[in-house]
Amino acid sequence: MSMHYGYIGLGNLGGHIAASLLRAGFRVTVHDLDPALAKRLVAAGATWADSAEAVAAAADHVCTCLPSPAVSEAVLRRILPVMKPGAVWIENSTLGRDDIIRLGALAAEHGVGVLECPVTGGVHLAARGEITILAGGDRAIYDAHLPALHAIGNRHFHMGPLGSAAVIKVITNMLAFIHLKSCAEALMLAKRGGLDLGQAWHAIKESSGTSFVHETEGALILNGSYDIAFSVDLALKDLGFALAFGREFGVPLDLAAATEQTYVAARAAYGGDAQSPMIAKLLEDLLRTDLRAPGFPARLE
Repeated sequence: MSMHYGYIGLGNLGGHIAASLLRAGFRVTVHDLDPALAKRLVAAGATWADSAEAVAAAADHVCTCLPSPAVSEAVLRRILPVMKPGAVWIENSTLGRDDIIRLGALAAEHGVGVLECPVTGGVHLAARGEITILAGGDRAIYDAHLPALHAIGNRHFHMGPLGSAAVIKVITNMLAFIHLKSCAEALMLAKRGGLDLGQAWHAIKESSGTSFVHETEGALILNGSYDIAFSVDLALKDLGFALAFGREFGVPLDLAAATEQTYVAARAAYGGDAQSPMIAKLLEDLLRTDLRAPGFPARLE
């Protein structure tokens, strides 16, 4: 592939996305505050850069996947002065709508285009290059980068102008957190009702009550690892975005508000770095009843 992409932020999602670009034959230059995260990518053919600025100076376009809007803005302000003319910043992080619109205007002042591309579906799908991409921005920019988007994921939705993807990503995450809370409660009902939990999980999976979250994160709850590679703090960030949209658009979000309080309790109990599905452990601890069943994976493949 002729396009040369830079990738900054090689954590749970970013490292897999950069690896997908490499597998598809793109030139990729990478950077992270933790150089160890780049080792497997460099072994696969990526070029290491010692700074975010060095990535931007070397690559045609720069992708980022960073932990917060504040970090994304700080990195963007550092790389804009050295990005090439006509370059595009592709943001795979989840930002607020107002954040991405404001940063898009900042990038435009430097002659840099912006494509917001938050992803959804889970780290295991990112590792396989099968994650879903929610894009917002100029349609011509989206079309120009479709080969790279096809390398990253197998489902793509251009949602509209910059800011549109931020709204739909927050909606999908809000639903996932609500589903996770209901999944934990359903599994506890099954356990306290004397059912075989493994059999109950399979029965729900084949029923009208199933969900993507039940079939993925529910399995990790039953294993006891809870390891979805997504933290309580990140869940609270996204729920905060959702509730802000509810206020702005005049939509009561009762379930989202209740779910946010559950995550606040989980952060108090286990810390913000705890795995998101550990909201189920709150119920386990309260009732002194574990939700373990044999045969379920510690991580999703």
